[in-house]
Amino acid sequence: MDYQPRPDDILPLLHGVLGAPAQLQALPPFAEADADLQAQVLEEAGKFVAEVIAPLNREGDETGCRFEAGRVATPPGFADAYRAFWQAGWPALSAAPEDGGQGLPAVLEAVLYEWLAAANHGFTMAPGLLHGAYECLRHHGSDALKARYLPKIASGEWLATMCLTEAHAGSDLGRVRTKAVPQADGSVRLEGSKIFISGGEHDLTDNIVHLVLCRMPDAPPGPKGLSLVLAPRVLDDGTRNAIHCERIEEKMGLHGSPTCVMRFDGATGWIVGEPGQGLSAMFVMMNSARLHVALQGIGLLDAAWQKARAYADERRQMRAPGATGHEASLIAEHPAIARILDTQRAWIDGARLIAYRTGLQLDVARHHPDAKARAAAQQWCSYVTPVLKAACTQQAFEGASACLQVFGGHGYVREWGIEQIVRDARVTMIYEGTNEIQAIDLLVRKVLPDAGAGFARTLLALRDELDASRESDADAQRRFAQLRYLTTQLAMAAQAAPRLPYEVADDYLRIVMLAMLAWAWCRIEATPGATAAQAASAAAFRRWVLPEFEMRAGIVKKACEAVIAPVAA
Repeated sequence: MDYQPRPDDILPLLHGVLGAPAQLQALPPFAEADADLQAQVLEEAGKFVAEVIAPLNREGDETGCRFEAGRVATPPGFADAYRAFWQAGWPALSAAPEDGGQGLPAVLEAVLYEWLAAANHGFTMAPGLLHGAYECLRHHGSDALKARYLPKIASGEWLATMCLTEAHAGSDLGRVRTKAVPQADGSVRLEGSKIFISGGEHDLTDNIVHLVLCRMPDAPPGPKGLSLVLAPRVLDDGTRNAIHCERIEEKMGLHGSPTCVMRFDGATGWIVGEPGQGLSAMFVMMNSARLHVALQGIGLLDAAWQKARAYADERRQMRAPGATGHEASLIAEHPAIARILDTQRAWIDGARLIAYRTGLQLDVARHHPDAKARAAAQQWCSYVTPVLKAACTQQAFEGASACLQVFGGHGYVREWGIEQIVRDARVTMIYEGTNEIQAIDLLVRKVLPDAGAGFARTLLALRDELDASRESDADAQRRFAQLRYLTTQLAMAAQAAPRLPYEVADDYLRIVMLAMLAWAWCRIEATPGATAAQAASAAAFRRWVLPEFEMRAGIVKKACEAVIAPVAA
């Protein structure tokens, strides 16, 4: 069973709960992006994903990519599908019209990429970095670089990479050694190697634009000495640049996407932005990439749920408790299976609401005429993006594994396709900053520097959207209060034990996600037209998911008390 995008699952959240049409039409670039236009875009996106991309998923996994003499061939059908993808204008969905884009809201692009990942994660890795590369070059590139490369990247005619990781450094980018030696003509020559480069070499496009983190000869050690360089696979005169793919990795999953080891042997490139400011330019890409990885997690979980739901609704085995008659029951009627399916559905729709709100806030941060509104939206994205990336990818893997359980022994064999989702989902917890790094980024770098004051304002704004006269809303408000108090405890404990926030950061991030999911389900339930299925998912969330809040909060509280109590004594 191929993945099926379902606009009818998306539009009630986007339009009914979040009021996206009114929010977006209040922004000058999107005055014409009314509800009908948004629905039409998503309808067409769903058709393209279902008809062109999803059918290639199994072939991509089983055949994989082939490496020979420095060249990479993608699985059968991928090149044709990608050509149809960019020629139909999908990569240019949210790019600015002056760059050849359609100028549509980023939140619509978010939904598109969620569906793409659900339908064919390996294929989606190819265009996955396009938007981040576009934003990076648009904000930091010279006029000459933008004139040459921006239209091709915006349209998707040329794909892009993000070349960060080196074998000795891993996530410690301050140890990057790749050198950029300035030339008299204003270019640089790149020397060095990178690993784990998604789409570093392939046959999908005529050119590949590499964005490479590197060091100028006189740069100081550490992250402040890093620069960002654009180096194309093919130079303007048609010759191939001195960029070589040494091999592709043999991976647990994502066989349809080539993960490359790249070597730069005096490759020609040009600085993006200012020398020594590579990280600030790169993080325009990274923040966009992290939100898209969160959406990958949601999409993969939905793909696993669709398979498990369909199987549970047709497979009969034993009699469920309370069943009458002699016929074996559908396994969907067994309480253990129903719990698995209901739990994942609660995660999918709750996380979607938070992710789509974040997509809307990205649009507000870029286009709202009021500076205060832009700043508030940017603050939301700063806090929530690492939460979404870590929590949604963890649930994608764990939830897909739970969905595999629905199939019993059949889930462990390739025939049903569920085991591929488990394998493909696992890497999302690692790339674009491991989930542990996301948690540390949230707690240590963003929440604690002002003792949680800024984050408290974000939580209070969410609290004020709820109606305390409703029991579920009042419960969510109490959890926000608990979270604010816990943050204050952590800020105090961190003064006595600076290691403590790093130890409990994963627990803290999970607490934040659970509190936000509680808010999300309150909002969904309170929206006119909420369905019986949504009410059932909300009940499943409170019964099977939300109790983890107390467990995680207890871990953090005891860790803080262990530090503070001896000092007080």
